[in-house]
Amino acid sequence: MAKLYVVPTPIGNLEDITLRAINTLREVDFILAEDTRTTSHLLRHLGIEKPMHSHHKFNEHATVERVAESIAAGHDVALVSDAGTPGISDPGFLLVRKCVERDIEVVTLPGATALIPAVVQSGFPCDKFCFEGFLPQKKGRMKRLEELATETRTIVLYESPYRVVKCLEQLAETFGQERRVAVVREITKKFEETVRGTVSEVLEHFREHEPKGEFVIVVAGYDPKAREQESEEDEE
Repeated sequence: MAKLYVVPTPIGNLEDITLRAINTLREVDFILAEDTRTTSHLLRHLGIEKPMHSHHKFNEHATVERVAESIAAGHDVALVSDAGTPGISDPGFLLVRKCVERDIEVVTLPGATALIPAVVQSGFPCDKFCFEGFLPQKKGRMKRLEELATETRTIVLYESPYRVVKCLEQLAETFGQERRVAVVREITKKFEETVRGTVSEVLEHFREHEPKGEFVIVVAGYDPKAREQESEEDEE
């Protein structure tokens, strides 16, 4: 029986693609790509020629049934996003769910994703963490941050460079200015950097240095004892 292969692609450095991912892309009948132009660049780099079809957040509701039918008819299909692992803040969940519902085997390859390197190099506990992906842009955003303010696990957020400063301002408001954060920028790329410190310190950094690139914000979990100590110091 044919299968759906969920294939992670590099988030920056093209050397991060696995041998298994390369072989899978060579062997499937066609590839579903979030943006065929982006995937074409990767395939040319790998020396792979393969039919591609668009599969993105604007058309996935309309295409999942047709793709599932194609797999059921005997076509092996690879699903890729522009960067990283499909389904993680990228299209993919709906197709995987449809295949599961139809008893079509789904094979997910391990590979590149931004959140794991970011949480590991943050210096915060990573045995347990809470991945939130992109917060709501408007409605429900502050409410969600208020709910997360007492989350004791390390928190991982994705953020647009255009909202990094605003996000840090909101974290200062809801989590407190002294909460520790690590903002990781351009993971695996030439200008990768990690800025660590309190929310207020990191906020000041990005007010002075315009945020550019792809961002992961890692926030230390809530520590009731540390909060009590801060309150006592404020009273003094």
